[in-house]
Amino acid sequence: MATRQQIEKFQKEVMLHWREHGRHDLPWRQTADPYKILVSEIMLQQTQVSRVIEKYSAFIKRFPTIKKLAAASLSDVLQIWIGLGYNRRAKFLHEASKIVTKEYGGNLKKALEFPLPGIGPYTRAAVRTFAFNEPHPMIETNIRTVYIHHFFPHTIDIYDRQILSYVEKAGKGMEPRIWYWALMDYGAHLKLKHPNPSRKSAHHATQSKFEGSLRQVRGAILKSLNGGGKTLAKLYTGLPYEKLHVDLALTGLAKDGMIIKRGNTWQII
Repeated sequence: MATRQQIEKFQKEVMLHWREHGRHDLPWRQTADPYKILVSEIMLQQTQVSRVIEKYSAFIKRFPTIKKLAAASLSDVLQIWIGLGYNRRAKFLHEASKIVTKEYGGNLKKALEFPLPGIGPYTRAAVRTFAFNEPHPMIETNIRTVYIHHFFPHTIDIYDRQILSYVEKAGKGMEPRIWYWALMDYGAHLKLKHPNPSRKSAHHATQSKFEGSLRQVRGAILKSLNGGGKTLAKLYTGLPYEKLHVDLALTGLAKDGMIIKRGNTWQII
């Protein structure tokens, strides 16, 4: 385990980078609204910051509160979301907004004490940290990168449980919100300078190729249906994919509760 002196040196290095190179202008860092922070955290899952910024601003403009989001249709939500990828995230966020509004009177902080669709331990901790400045130890890819780079430089197959004690120790005495922003920005910086240290993690998984994938077909179907319902024949002729792949994507989307077939027409729920 690292000594106190090593931890203090580590804290200073992270904070120095934050002061000089931190991404202080990210729009979700200009608010303490837990709903807006939740939107950003869901969008940032497996998606680059540069792609999220524009979508985040458009989403918040269209759905400025969790009650506005809950009152919208899934089709309205997807109209803004499509192009960001992993569209099930939008459905989970939409479902969560309905639960928070109906069962907790719009009180997201209270709702986070209980299971919500698509909101796991990291997202729950992130919202509590960034919205309420509470000290919740958490690990995501950039944070993991920082700790592996500094404290496990010659180790492979590192588990998050090994990193967690360092996370807890280094976080003591730091302002939670700013400390985790600093860690994330420093981790993004390290990935540009070194072969991604997080690949040493036992939890590391290579993202599957999007081009030609079933995810691409699913996204194309949702984009097509967002303009209105279509028959299977129109989807076949309007999409540049094999019929088998369209069929598989339709089956998956229907199973996920994203689309439904009414008569001969497929449409977003």
